[in-house]
Amino acid sequence: MPVTGAPGWFACSAAEAAARLGVDVREGLDAAEVARRRAEAGPNALEAAKRRSAWRMLFDQLTDFMVVVLIGAAVVAGLLGEPEDAITIAVIVVLNAALGFVQEFRAEKAMTALQALGAPCARVRRGGASHVVPAVELVPGDVVRIEAGDMMPADLRWVHAVALRVDESALTGESQPVEKVTEAVAAAQGEAELPLGDRRNMGFKGTLATHGRGLGLVVATGMGTELGHIAALLRGVEVQQTPLQRRLARFGRRLALSVMALCVLFFGLGMLRGEPPLRMFLTALSLAVAAIPEALPAVLTVSLAMGARTMAGQHALVRRLSAVETLGSVTVICTDKTGTLTENRMRVVERWAVSGGAAVEGAPAEAMREAMALCNDARRGAGGALLGDPTEVALLKAAEEGGLRHEDALRALPRVDELPFSAERARMSTVHAKGEGFVVFTKGAPERVLEVCTGQLGAAGPEPLDAAAALAAADRLGAAGLRVLALATRADPRRPATGDAAAVEADLCFVGLVGLLDPPRPEAAEAVRLCQSAGIEVVMITGDHPATAAAIARQLGVLEAEGEKEGETGGDVMTGQELAALSPEALAARAGGVRVYARMAPEQKIGVVRALQARGELVAMTGDGVNDAPALRQADIGVAMGRGGTDVAREAAHMVLLDDNFATIVSAVREGRRIYDNLRRFIRYALAGNGGELCALMAAPLLGLPIPLLPIHILWVNLVTDGLPGLALAAEPAEPGLMRRPPRPPTEGVFAHGLWQHAVWVGLLIGGLTLAVHAWALKSGDPHDQTMAFTVLTLSQMGHVLAIRSERASFFRLGALSNKPLLGAVLLNVGLQMAVIYVPFLQPIFKTQALSAGELALCFGVRSLVFIAVEVEKWMTRRGWINKTSPAPAARAA
Repeated sequence: MPVTGAPGWFACSAAEAAARLGVDVREGLDAAEVARRRAEAGPNALEAAKRRSAWRMLFDQLTDFMVVVLIGAAVVAGLLGEPEDAITIAVIVVLNAALGFVQEFRAEKAMTALQALGAPCARVRRGGASHVVPAVELVPGDVVRIEAGDMMPADLRWVHAVALRVDESALTGESQPVEKVTEAVAAAQGEAELPLGDRRNMGFKGTLATHGRGLGLVVATGMGTELGHIAALLRGVEVQQTPLQRRLARFGRRLALSVMALCVLFFGLGMLRGEPPLRMFLTALSLAVAAIPEALPAVLTVSLAMGARTMAGQHALVRRLSAVETLGSVTVICTDKTGTLTENRMRVVERWAVSGGAAVEGAPAEAMREAMALCNDARRGAGGALLGDPTEVALLKAAEEGGLRHEDALRALPRVDELPFSAERARMSTVHAKGEGFVVFTKGAPERVLEVCTGQLGAAGPEPLDAAAALAAADRLGAAGLRVLALATRADPRRPATGDAAAVEADLCFVGLVGLLDPPRPEAAEAVRLCQSAGIEVVMITGDHPATAAAIARQLGVLEAEGEKEGETGGDVMTGQELAALSPEALAARAGGVRVYARMAPEQKIGVVRALQARGELVAMTGDGVNDAPALRQADIGVAMGRGGTDVAREAAHMVLLDDNFATIVSAVREGRRIYDNLRRFIRYALAGNGGELCALMAAPLLGLPIPLLPIHILWVNLVTDGLPGLALAAEPAEPGLMRRPPRPPTEGVFAHGLWQHAVWVGLLIGGLTLAVHAWALKSGDPHDQTMAFTVLTLSQMGHVLAIRSERASFFRLGALSNKPLLGAVLLNVGLQMAVIYVPFLQPIFKTQALSAGELALCFGVRSLVFIAVEVEKWMTRRGWINKTSPAPAARAA
């Protein structure tokens, strides 16, 4: 029995394929056989591009340009008889490489964990029961169920197919979906193999089911699949940087060139002053290393990856890191209603028939129960629980509560054909054998069912159709917030042509209406209110009746109820029919005022997205179906459903909601804003600190002062003072008022809202204070001038990092303990600085001397000036005197 892909699967019958694979299609494989085959065939996964090993990560840290420069400097120092400098630089290089390695290793682990969370699953029949298992666990011989929207988890041989069409363009280039069959397909005479596109009884890993459903036998897994053969040719995968990473990389390159030029100038000035060449050379190199924030791209990657990991813990799986930074700019969230804003826990609460209104009895009641039970794909799982679409489960429960068991109905009227629900028809129909003839049952949107009806079922039997009365009743039920479905039937002495919608859904007899209630999620109204306070508009898009959509929208606050009469939906509701009649320009003009789109076909979503984007909005769009994929890809943030969504939608999306909950989107927006704010804090901190070092070293020769810092001091500050607190800023909690301020404009740069001005003036202040203490010590004859300058520079940056935890709120309002990692990093830095000053064996290494109590108090006092100055800046910002464009809690006008 073969357990890997073998030629000729398409040429054998379904029964022969099952025999070759040693499996009973009705039962599937048992657990022991699955384990044996998995051991033999291996995991059902493509061999990914090799990830960098830990050794490679460490090697890359040591081959960074700036690190190579430092290693060269250590060699030069050793050759020129300065072993202490050489050893110290080498130690710092090792520590710096270790820190960078830890950052990158953590980011790699986070991304691996995220990919594991996003692994696809498959519905499989094993041991006579249905299971949902990770696709990687499939083995040859597994029996897999595929429905519209699913991605093929392996190569399959179809044994059952109902109107099944598969998009195979990824493999064959054919733009049209392929209709699948179960019969054997023969190759042309003289040909050993059929082209992939002609193997109509096969499904291939990575292709997408666009219509219908099917049952397939796994015939090849992993690298043995057709997709695996292609993957074998494509080993290298280049990881794309986010837009922010690219902007910062360009900034870093420009800054590096500028700093290198300044270092050459600095070295020249020192030589003119008669400074020792070796010391000037080492100082200039140290200055270059300190002034260039080479850690920015790495810190950005770590922050985005860790932020994405945090979002996953909040049930939002980020598939593309660029989504993390984009979330902070979202201005409109377009969301589905069912299951996202509501609980997706449907129940039938109203019934209506033409003969008695809500008092349905007699023939209409019996026909309604049969239609609800039989035009239905819900099924009873292990333990008797009903499984399937929530709407269909609710209909089946209502039929059984009325006395008609599903199994009994199927035995009396076995299904012989069906037309699955499609968005284009907005209907589903099934054909059942009944004695010598057949009967058709149809359910769907009232207006779409009524358009194929020619009569209605009254108390005395069929009678002429009164479509207006039925539609009016549907409107009344919908206005009460119910989802309304129409039911219809037709007896036929002959079996309708298989798959012919026009033949099956013709001359139907309208049976009645059912109203289903799907209550809003308890947290949804608060999430909508939070979005609105954050300047984010919420737009509901649903296939439901306009009145139903409007009623739910009012309950959630998406629509305002003031000034509206009962039964009216107001001007903020647009139907799919109205949308179809508008040009793109007209839709863009109206889209700003529409809050609910009802009776929408999924493919119309892309028109809404484009209209909003044409108005300058940055759009997040939710979706779960095959037809949602174009809109998800078009949206700035495509959000797919993790529970009820299809593989197609998830592949097209930037983010997947693991709980299908609207409130999770809001939490992701909040997290995205927090991450972006923390990146700005790190950039603010790094640039200001590096600017302070650069200012102190460059200004000293111009002012006739000796160099205030030694190379070892600069390298120490770059490693410890810049690194640990800067990374701890990533743990800063969300700033007060984060969700009460407008979205960040998409075109806004990371240096907006006064960031670069802040970095400049704080850098000048830190450098100036360092020089002032250095000059005072020299003038007073204090021999500890360099140690004091070194200490002031270090402690000033600690004061700065504590003050910039918020761009507006006072440090005292935030509280010292609200970011414990940062507080710990600051205390650790202060402790390390004290050790460098006072521990005897460290003093010769760092060229320091023990400071007196008065000198140390002066250093701490000067350090406080930076903290106070930044707090004053924030106080002035809160009053609108400076940085008037700084993000503030203020909702966007409606």
